[in-house]
Amino acid sequence: MSMRFTTKARRGMVVLTAVAGLTLGLAGCGGAGNEDKKPESSSSASKDAGKSPQEGQDEVLAELKGEDGLMLKLTSAARDAGGFVTVSGEIKNEGSDPVRVPIETRGDETEIMRHGASLGGATLVDSANKKRYYVLRDTDGRPLTTTDMPRIKAGASIPVFMQFPAPPKDASEVTFQLPTFASATIQISG
Repeated sequence: MSMRFTTKARRGMVVLTAVAGLTLGLAGCGGAGNEDKKPESSSSASKDAGKSPQEGQDEVLAELKGEDGLMLKLTSAARDAGGFVTVSGEIKNEGSDPVRVPIETRGDETEIMRHGASLGGATLVDSANKKRYYVLRDTDGRPLTTTDMPRIKAGASIPVFMQFPAPPKDASEVTFQLPTFASATIQISG
């Protein structure tokens, strides 16, 4: 029993450390956030994304249309040494009215629903190996994704991430799925 608890505790600490690092990284990229002019300049910068190699997120892996004018742009799907794949990007409101990300994106698993709004319903499908990978959870059952997303103003976007168990190294192409959004095939790097 004690060995199992120790292993679970270590695994939980690794996951929490990874989440803390991702959260700090996303917070550092978010800037001031309260200024209305920041999203406008970043949306105009994304139009010139192909011309400016400064940003690591210039390459778009996929764009998925959702409800109410929402667009999910996936910019990264990277393996890490810990056996995880982190999918990152942004959700943009391309409509004319402020909207919220639909609650259906959290999925329908009881454990995830208990923790509120999230992108916990996301999956990666490895068709070659006939496997589906669900969003990872921490030791309290919270999904390792962006949570508590604000209302998105027209033309604005918010950064998002989701973390999954890594498929085998030979599975570099997977299908990304998120409820209420279209599906897309993406390449995993690393």
